[in-house]
Amino acid sequence: MRRVLSQQEIDAVFQGSAESKEARGDVLAFDFNRLDRLPKSQLRALHLVHENFVRNLASSLSAYLRSYVALNLVSMEQMSYGEFQEGLGNPTCIAYIGMAPYEATSVMELNMSLVFQLIELLLGSKGSSPPPAQRKITDIEKKLVQTLMRVVLRDLSEAWKSVADVVFSIQSLASEPQLLYVIAPGEAVIVIAIEVRVGPTSGLMNLAIPSIFIKRLRHKFDQLQKIRRAESTEDDQVHLAKLLDGATLTFQAEIDGGTVSAETLVRLELDQVLVLDHPAEPHVQGFLNGKQKLLGSVMLNRGKFAFQVHQTRAAQDSLTKPAQLTAPAQV
Repeated sequence: MRRVLSQQEIDAVFQGSAESKEARGDVLAFDFNRLDRLPKSQLRALHLVHENFVRNLASSLSAYLRSYVALNLVSMEQMSYGEFQEGLGNPTCIAYIGMAPYEATSVMELNMSLVFQLIELLLGSKGSSPPPAQRKITDIEKKLVQTLMRVVLRDLSEAWKSVADVVFSIQSLASEPQLLYVIAPGEAVIVIAIEVRVGPTSGLMNLAIPSIFIKRLRHKFDQLQKIRRAESTEDDQVHLAKLLDGATLTFQAEIDGGTVSAETLVRLELDQVLVLDHPAEPHVQGFLNGKQKLLGSVMLNRGKFAFQVHQTRAAQDSLTKPAQLTAPAQV
């Protein structure tokens, strides 16, 4: 039997629906252009890669410029490429960098005061003169900067080998970043800020890498996130012991015979006895792979020389059960 709703019941249903909409509050618009942010674990791995890059580049630039160069990794931030462009000076020195074999482009920016200081060192100056006024670099100066950038990108490619074989190469140089749009303004980038100090001058070197490129290598970055344990567990020790069961070691038993003159050694004849300085009672030294590890005595066992272990070199404690290693002894 079907039940027919009254008008009051129908009004109550619609009134409850309206109240539930008001309780949910205002509806927020979804921003499809939001940043494609990277997880913190991947950022830590990326930070490790560029720490190695900064350390190696400091040595390379100091040797190349014949002057002390100090580098420091200042920050690593996620932002849109448009925000990165807004923070750049004008004029500036900005390099567009290819990332072979991947179809991606990154951007490296150098402050003008730092650029002119590096050019002075490349031209043989001691870098003590004040930097020139803010201006665009000339075509000749661009060639010098490109030469210097090859040194920087070589170390950057070397640092990235721990993740993937990426070859960074300079494509072009520009002084006004707003004129070229190699990356969409809304695209997310990772900006790595590196402080470069050369003599009295210091400036920033900013490297912007597209986030989408880093996310493609997510599985390779995971390999850098493994942290080595300071101490091995009991299971690890058992597993390692099983692997070492079949290992072979070179064993030698030696005594300290003292010194003998070459004349005595040359005049030795058959059946003559050479008296050594080593007393008969003290232990004989046992060597494993050339390192002294055991103390014992040489004996015969089933017609063969054997070494009876009395003490270990590390602990110097007597063993409850003497072990025997059947190996030729050099006496």
